[in-house]
Amino acid sequence: MLVQAGRLAEAGKPYVLATVVSVVRPASARRGDRALVTPDGALAGWVGGACSEPIVIREALRALADGEPRLVRIGPPGSGAEAGPDVVVAESSCASEGIVEVLVEPQLPSPLLVVVGSAPASGTLAELARTIGWRVERSVTTGAEAVVVATMGHGDEETLEAALTEEIPYVALVASARRAGVVLATLHGRGFGEEALARVRSPAGLDLGPSTQTEIAVAILAELVAWRHLRPAGRPAEAVDPVCGMTVARGGAAESAVHEGVTYAFCCPGCRGRFESDPSRYLAAPA
Repeated sequence: MLVQAGRLAEAGKPYVLATVVSVVRPASARRGDRALVTPDGALAGWVGGACSEPIVIREALRALADGEPRLVRIGPPGSGAEAGPDVVVAESSCASEGIVEVLVEPQLPSPLLVVVGSAPASGTLAELARTIGWRVERSVTTGAEAVVVATMGHGDEETLEAALTEEIPYVALVASARRAGVVLATLHGRGFGEEALARVRSPAGLDLGPSTQTEIAVAILAELVAWRHLRPAGRPAEAVDPVCGMTVARGGAAESAVHEGVTYAFCCPGCRGRFESDPSRYLAAPA
């Protein structure tokens, strides 16, 4: 598992480490047990089996979305009364009366910024971004969070087309208002709609008034940092298990079944099996 974590970190891919830090018997987990969760909801390792895994996966995906670690207390109903205010209390429907506390830690790669062009601002921006720990590439690549185009008219359209096609979240063009209008008109002629073109930020960076190339680089980086911290975190897809009532992650490695064209998610194979044997029992309207 740790080898896999090292490979993911080297490749710049996100993952979550989940570590059992406290156990109240009876429970199958032991203090120090670990698991790794990937963004598709796959879990490798051990944190307590079917009673704990769906909860750990759910909280791991939430941690990847908001970037915040959390301590998760998993136990039977009522077992979270003594938990602190910062502890996530998750009730389990398993027969075991044990309690497990798991530290869930998201491991997020540093942001990847693409800086294209040979303008003085681009070199300064690349240098400054590396100074604050960002990864920097000089051509558009899959997985980048941001692209800044500073080619000064040498291939602006082609680079922006690649960035918009990759659906990179932040796209900026270093250009005058007149030059930016010409570039966007060209992209419109190539089939990009108004919604896509509206994503191109130009002038790039915070408005500091007349600026030197070095100051433009600082303004762009300042805007990038603010943009990353202020943009809303995505919420992972979740559903309620119709058998036990647990909220579980959807998709990926999650247990699921289709009934009358509707996909239902489950915490474990046992709940899925009970549902498949008699769906009407669990889908009946409450009295």
